[in-house]
Amino acid sequence: MGEKVGQLTEQLVGSSYDANKARHDAETPDSDDPERMERAKNATQFVNGSGKNPFGGISREQLSVIAYDESGDFTVNEKKSAWLESYRQERVWRQQVVAKGSVEYSATGKLTDFYTSVLDHYKGLPAIEQSQYPTEYEAKLQSWIDQDFNYKTNTAGDNTDNKSFLDKVLNPESNIFTGQGTSGTHS
Repeated sequence: MGEKVGQLTEQLVGSSYDANKARHDAETPDSDDPERMERAKNATQFVNGSGKNPFGGISREQLSVIAYDESGDFTVNEKKSAWLESYRQERVWRQQVVAKGSVEYSATGKLTDFYTSVLDHYKGLPAIEQSQYPTEYEAKLQSWIDQDFNYKTNTAGDNTDNKSFLDKVLNPESNIFTGQGTSGTHS
């Protein structure tokens, strides 16, 4: 699905969109509904730099349905407007989560809450948007959350085991290598 999403995105914001811009700007919905006609007109104005996005403020789920629609129910400029709103919402969220992550790191040396926020956000994305992430994205974030690593003290966990994570990596008998759960245990 990720490859298909990439192709659809290229049609909305890539060189193929630019190559067909005049056709996209002239496109009208196959409808007599004045509301639909107005929304398509507003979308064309928006992608050309005037007016506001007719899809501003609607949910990511709804935006994905519109942006990646292949039924022909939406004009290309409507789909592009929906994609741009989704992108705008993602940028706003990223700015906020990075700011909170910076505060967390400064105060605790950790990024556990940051990773948790990123994972929660990922899980809340529409499936079509999740497909654009690496296969192991969720598992990797969860492993970082579980590790609860302090980047200032180089310790993992809630300090019940204060042994340095780096010391564990450098010790070939460490439980991270033996899988037995106890450092220094031999088979």
